[in-house]
Amino acid sequence: MDIVFHTPREAQNYNDFKYLVRAYGSEKARRIRMRFDQLKAASNLAEFRNLPGPRCHELTGDRKGQLAVDVKHPFRLILEPANDPLPQKADGGLDWTAVTAVKIIEVTDYHGK
Repeated sequence: MDIVFHTPREAQNYNDFKYLVRAYGSEKARRIRMRFDQLKAASNLAEFRNLPGPRCHELTGDRKGQLAVDVKHPFRLILEPANDPLPQKADGGLDWTAVTAVKIIEVTDYHGK
């Protein structure tokens, strides 16, 4: 699966393990890197979703359209499908099997906000 970022600088930061350690600490940095590797290895979002551990799920409310992936409690990797147009099922739901690119939004504890 393809992983895209808002800016080239953000892509550089998220792909630099030393930066991740400075920003999130060594344990979260290791887990963020692991999730990126899992995303890259998956051919689509459904394949990633079925891995043990990530617990990838759709968000609601003001984060509708975004997905959360467990990093280390309570932190989540927030992403959204980057396919254009957005793959949808006949009922209007997200077609996870057709999502082949994701955009990284942030790593955060959205419950604490």
